[in-house]
Amino acid sequence: MKKTALLAGTIALASLVGCEKAAPDTKVEIHHEPGTTQTVRDSAMGLAQEVVGVAEPLLRADLSTRLMGTVLSVSAKEGQNVSAGQVLLRIDGQELSARSSGLAAGLDAARAQLTLAETQAKRMRSLYADSATPKATLDMAESQLAAAKAGLAQLQAQGRELNSVAGYATLSAPFAGKVVARRCDPGALAAPGQPLLRVEDASRLRVSVTVSMNAAASLKAGIPLDGRIGTKAVKAVVEGVVPTATGNMATVNALVENKDGSLSSGSTATLLLPQGTGAVRLVPANALVHEGDLTGVWVRTAQGDDKRWIRVGRAYGKDLEVLSGLRAGETIVVPSSLVAER
Repeated sequence: MKKTALLAGTIALASLVGCEKAAPDTKVEIHHEPGTTQTVRDSAMGLAQEVVGVAEPLLRADLSTRLMGTVLSVSAKEGQNVSAGQVLLRIDGQELSARSSGLAAGLDAARAQLTLAETQAKRMRSLYADSATPKATLDMAESQLAAAKAGLAQLQAQGRELNSVAGYATLSAPFAGKVVARRCDPGALAAPGQPLLRVEDASRLRVSVTVSMNAAASLKAGIPLDGRIGTKAVKAVVEGVVPTATGNMATVNALVENKDGSLSSGSTATLLLPQGTGAVRLVPANALVHEGDLTGVWVRTAQGDDKRWIRVGRAYGKDLEVLSGLRAGETIVVPSSLVAER
């Protein structure tokens, strides 16, 4: 038994030695992304508070009428560009025409009455001066003259009001812009004050945000601001800063040029309000990799390059702020120009 066990052990040891000699040499390959490396550092940069608001057109008008009447025609469609003064809608003004005719007849009668009262008053003044008529008769003539003047003035005021209302039988574009809402069609009944059309001029947008008074302390009209409307980076200019009705808050209004119409009114907008300076962690924008909604960088480690998902913030030229996911002192890979082009 002892000889058998010893022989088995010798065979096993020989097999083990043989295996070790037969095993080929293996090397662990370390993955490296092509490009140059850069150490992540914190830099002193201007800080900003990101505040969200809404971009609205600088000019907007809801067109309505002071008439009660039937809509005769609507010559504007939603999305149509219109010029200042262009007729967009007409309302039946027959009732106004009838009132105007009646008023014209009343004005003629009032003018005739005034002429008669002036003649009578002049005659009574002459007779009274010659002591040919009593004072009471003169007073009555003067009273009739005053009443005739007042009656004519009242009818003339009604005429001006009627002419003003008659102007609402035709609705025109108050400025050049775009029809963004059409709320009636021919045959509909228009009521006084009822919005019928909306016209906007979105060539300039106003972004309004509400912040604390401290955050708005350094802002004044004319200061440029960075921002975004939707997903597009924009340049804004402070229009003004006004305190809100309650609390220690302020409303900041900023204007954004939109001559080409590439920005949509009503979109979510973001303004970056300057808040002094501080340490900001930056990475080159061309070092980023994207997969769907995820943003990351290749981080070089002793075990090879590792894809790390990060959260980025404000752009500083060709660099982006890193909000989380990277530590100062770590090394990232910046692809070469050839790799970046591919």
